[in-house]
Amino acid sequence: MEIMSATEVKQGFGAALDAAQREPVFIRKQDRDVAVLMSVQEYNKLRGLRWAAFNRTCAEIAAEAKERGMTEEILAELLADVS
Repeated sequence: MEIMSATEVKQGFGAALDAAQREPVFIRKQDRDVAVLMSVQEYNKLRGLRWAAFNRTCAEIAAEAKERGMTEEILAELLADVS
């Protein structure tokens, strides 16, 4: 993990972009991490993991609802009451 100050990034943005292709670059301002610069590939990987986790959570909730007796008809009635 590379760490650069905001000033370093501002003065050498090209170098920061090059570094981000190898690994995420943490950007610090006044001794606090304020941002992370990363490659598009790394970003897409993280986004994919987030969607996978979301889909797993949805599947778990659906399975539990089914175990407790939730049906499509009951769900439709509940959603109709909301309108």
